[in-house]
Order: sequence, then C-alpha cells, then structure tokens
Amino acid sequence: MSSIKKIGILTSGGDAPGMNAAIRAVVRTAIHNDIKVVGIKRGFEGLVNGEFMDMDAGSVSNIMYRGGTVLLTARCSEMMTEEGQKKASQIYKVLGLDALVVIGGDGSLHGAQALIKYGVNVIGIPGTIDLDLDCTDYTIGFDTAVNTGMDAINRIRDTSCSHERCSIVEVMGRNAGFIALWCGITGGAEEVLIPEKSHIDKDAVVKQILENRCQGKTHNLIIVAEGISGSQELANHIESVTGIGTRATILGHLQRGGIPTATDRMHASMMGYYAVKALIDGRFNRVMVYRGGKYDDLDLDEALDYKREYDDTLYEILKILAI
Repeated sequence: MSSIKKIGILTSGGDAPGMNAAIRAVVRTAIHNDIKVVGIKRGFEGLVNGEFMDMDAGSVSNIMYRGGTVLLTARCSEMMTEEGQKKASQIYKVLGLDALVVIGGDGSLHGAQALIKYGVNVIGIPGTIDLDLDCTDYTIGFDTAVNTGMDAINRIRDTSCSHERCSIVEVMGRNAGFIALWCGITGGAEEVLIPEKSHIDKDAVVKQILENRCQGKTHNLIIVAEGISGSQELANHIESVTGIGTRATILGHLQRGGIPTATDRMHASMMGYYAVKALIDGRFNRVMVYRGGKYDDLDLDEALDYKREYDDTLYEILKILAI
C-alpha cells in the first residue's frame, strides 16, 4: 500500500502553456489512486501564506485547452530566505501533506529543493517556455511558444516583404536560445543572435544583409533572443549604415499565452501522470524529465547540477538554409 494519502500541487515562476494539462493529470491520477489533492494558489507565495483549496476531478474540468495556470503563479522572494522556507514547510505539515508537486522552471525547482531539508517530499515537473533546464530534452510550454513566435514572424514577414525591409524580431529566452533557433529555422531567418553566442558583430550582420541584397533578396529577417536584447539599437544601426528600412518587433509575453499545442498537452499530461506514479512508488525528491524519447525521473539535486554542453548544430543548419 502506498504511504501517500494527500498531496499538494502548485505552479511557480513564469507561466507556460500546458501547465493546466499537467495540473489536470496530477489531480486525476491522484484521485484514481485514492489520494487527496490540495491546490496551492500563487505558487510558493501561496504556500507561505496558506492559500489553498481542495481539488477533485471537477476542479480540473475544461482547463487543458487554456493557457496560463488555473492555480495562478507568482514570484516569492520569501522562499529565498531560511525563514520563508521554514514557514512554507510548516504550512505543508499543517495541511497534512505527504508530498508536494511543483510545476515550474529552474527557480521553482530550486525552491522545491530548498524544502527537502525541512522534511518536505517533493517532485518537480519542468514547465518553462525557454527549454533552459539541462536535465531534460523537453519542458512544458516550449512548443506553444515557438508556434506563437512563428505565427508572428509569418505576419511580420508579409509586411517586411511588401516594403522590402529588414525585420528584427526579439523572442523570449533570457539564458537560452532554443526559442530563437527554432523560430529562426522555421521562420526562414538569415541570422539568429542567442545568449550562447553572446557577442554581436553588428558589422557582420550588416555585411550579410548587403550580400543578400546583391543576391536578389528584397527583405531580411533576424531573430534576437531576449537575453541578447538591443534589438532596437541593432535596427537603428542597420538602417543608418545601409539605408534599408529596418523595424524591430519585441514579442515579449505574447509567447507565454495562448492555447497549448497538442505537443505541450501531451508532454504535460504524461509528466503529470508519471509524477504521481513516482510518488506512489516511494520515489521522492525527484524531477520528471523527457530524454531520448522516454519519460523518466531523476534525483532533484543531480538534475539541477547537470550541465549540458552547447551544441552549435542548429545554428550551423540555420546558416546553411539561409543561403
């Protein structure tokens, strides 16, 4: 018999499309196994402040197609302090929880990790549009963010082509360039600037645009990751040197919202299901991952310490396809 009788679930940090599908999967898998579920509102802030609600199968009806998170989310500075962590663990015990499911990115998983030393059993589900957790090949929200970016790029390309302009499109990705690279390849960009290749050679970008013009290209598209920034400055530089009309568009939080794609719903549902199964099997302080086409769970400490080497393959492919 499983020792798990009651679990809590929260979403923390930046929201990501597909979080609701993960919540739904956790709640219904738990109920199927006679486990009670408590929803913690507003992430760790809600845990510290004791904001919660009992959840049943009906609580998660008709939420899978919605972006954002029905449990709401917030940044919690208190969780960065020992006092805040102790308070969160005390609320966990007052609620009679046997485990806590945390859905979020790197900061959220570090928050979960901090609670372990106070006797909190945790399991993490990676939810971040940036795909910036090195321990997993996929994070919930990434596919929707890329598709949202690609749709915007398609629309921008239409007007850019009509006016024979150069378009700079800034997508999200503070520390990782995966959204930018995927949007660059699928959107037909000539150049992508990402944090992994942080140096911006403005003259090299200008040179490429001029060479493209000589080859008959009437418009150019450059994708910039949020972590690079300086999109407007780059647009001003290109226009001042070449005389080519250049516009910068920052997509920003547009990429966080919207209806989750089937890919995000599927990964979120599977990770939510396997997270509860791991708890039932007595595997605590783990994080769900998707690696090599399979779902698995890793020790949380090891997962957060794991560092993946940057692979330049996608960028090299983009440059070849941009000829």
